[in-house]
Amino acid sequence: MATLLAHIQVKEGREAEFEAIAAKLYGETHRNETGCLRYEYWRGAEPGFYYSLLSFDDFHGFLRHQVSDHHEEASPGIRDICIDVKLEWVDPIGESSPLPATRMQEIPEGADEKTMLYHKLFAAVTQAWWRKE
Repeated sequence: MATLLAHIQVKEGREAEFEAIAAKLYGETHRNETGCLRYEYWRGAEPGFYYSLLSFDDFHGFLRHQVSDHHEEASPGIRDICIDVKLEWVDPIGESSPLPATRMQEIPEGADEKTMLYHKLFAAVTQAWWRKE
């Protein structure tokens, strides 16, 4: 499984535009991606700050999301209106979440060039302290 928290800062005055893109991505993701467990957006406490929680059956599901037509279509608009987007891989606490642990996977067999690039750019960074040894 793969879960991440996106920290998003939007340019002042572009919040409505961002929220429209987020709504479209939310709808397309939930309609078209069978491996998606969670995909949600929230406004933060500070103006222009947003968060998104993304959770997929596995890292390959996350990659399919990243290379999907709807995500690729939205990406230029997001880059234009955002000051910063930080992706933080998180790990559900087993006893406190229904989601399985975050795990990185090898590149999918037969992956195209974009998937191979995104596999490298967005690799799931897991922390040693998450694992009970």
